[in-house]
Amino acid sequence: MTTSSDNTYFAHPTAVVDEGAEIGAGTKIWHFCHIMSSAKIGSRCNFGQNVMVANDVILGNNVKVQNNVSIYTGVVCEDDVFLGPSMVFTNVVNPRSHVNRRGQYTKTTVKRGASIGANATIVCGHDIGEFAFIGAGTVVTKDVPPYALMVGNPARQIGWMSEYGHRLYFDETGTAVCPESQERYQLVDNQVKKIPQ
Repeated sequence: MTTSSDNTYFAHPTAVVDEGAEIGAGTKIWHFCHIMSSAKIGSRCNFGQNVMVANDVILGNNVKVQNNVSIYTGVVCEDDVFLGPSMVFTNVVNPRSHVNRRGQYTKTTVKRGASIGANATIVCGHDIGEFAFIGAGTVVTKDVPPYALMVGNPARQIGWMSEYGHRLYFDETGTAVCPESQERYQLVDNQVKKIPQ
């Protein structure tokens, strides 16, 4: 076990955790990961093989990062976010090798409970709403509403997802029920809200 201040987390011997990184209790950092010095990581996160977390990245609690993901400066992920294998963040809109744009990074926020599928690309400056679901291989080029199901290149919305990750089908009253949790949702003015139980 590797310790940081009063929190205890696990880092595999091949992982590199730079001094100064803040890592919450119960987080697991697996093979060949690199956590940079000013990254802030919550509790109970899990990083698969070959993950890089850059300076000033902020990750909430229970963030799951699958293999081969780089999380660049400017990215904020709230609690319970899922980042699928080999998905991609960017942080500069107009990169050029010969032009130094360090310090001009564009912010991207992934809101609580959102999932981003394998090999998806999130073009920087676009926020992903709460519990949104980005399909595998999707290229996000605009903001994504809460609970939206997005697919394609460029991303287009094809439906809505429950907090448990099931597609929602709304009846004539604009109500849908998650088949797993039985939680109910309302669609009004092209916005989805969970109905309090």
